[in-house]
Amino acid sequence: MTAPATPERVLWQARREGFAPGEFVGQQSFVSASEVGWLASRARVAPGVRVLDLCCGLAGPGLWVTGVLGCDYLGVDADADAIATARRRASELGVGARFVVGRVPPLPPGTFEVVLLLETLLAFRDKATLLVRIAAALEPGGRCALTVEAGDPLGPAERAVMPGSDTVWPTPFAHLRADLEAAGLRLVARTDRSLDHARVALALAASYERRAPRLDAVVGAGARRDIVAGHRLWAEWLASGRIRKYCVVAERVRAQRLW
Repeated sequence: MTAPATPERVLWQARREGFAPGEFVGQQSFVSASEVGWLASRARVAPGVRVLDLCCGLAGPGLWVTGVLGCDYLGVDADADAIATARRRASELGVGARFVVGRVPPLPPGTFEVVLLLETLLAFRDKATLLVRIAAALEPGGRCALTVEAGDPLGPAERAVMPGSDTVWPTPFAHLRADLEAAGLRLVARTDRSLDHARVALALAASYERRAPRLDAVVGAGARRDIVAGHRLWAEWLASGRIRKYCVVAERVRAQRLW
């Protein structure tokens, strides 16, 4: 019997075709498995390391990291349906991961050795406050791994053409670095993935268009057109340098001894 064409299943198939072989792990974004691995390695994720994944969504990258590296993983997201799917996938994969439903901020209680913030910082207009909360959740010497859309804030004309522009808040990298330092987070690694993400955005847009009839049936034609338009605009901005896309790792500065 053929499985029903649910939005989750149709979108999953479309996203998978947008990535090179082995690079799709269930992500809802442009970041590849190799980039997630780069971030996890430099954040020192390892067996038993306590990892907090903020705004994890379906937790594709988080579950992949946990399965590969064996960390102690906690994923947080405000979308109860996404968390339910993440829990189901963790069970299917045999991955020992925990999840909670909740808005960010605040962050869950306790301290962690690593905080992941993948493809999410863009949605926060007040990045400085979030980074302060992340620093407070990290042990001294702990590391935050994040992806960053760096560039000047959108102008009115750009907001008018970008679907979901109320969640699109780029910031110049110099401003982000200052916010990291003010929060007590020292930049330790950065790599520019702009052109890679531009290619992925175009490939995903093409994949969504190839599946237009199926997507229209499960998410609606208007939503599908917005997804494609948004991906094509991101590809344009990333290829032209209007937005630079970075993978970044920062470390919480250890408390200084006073004697």
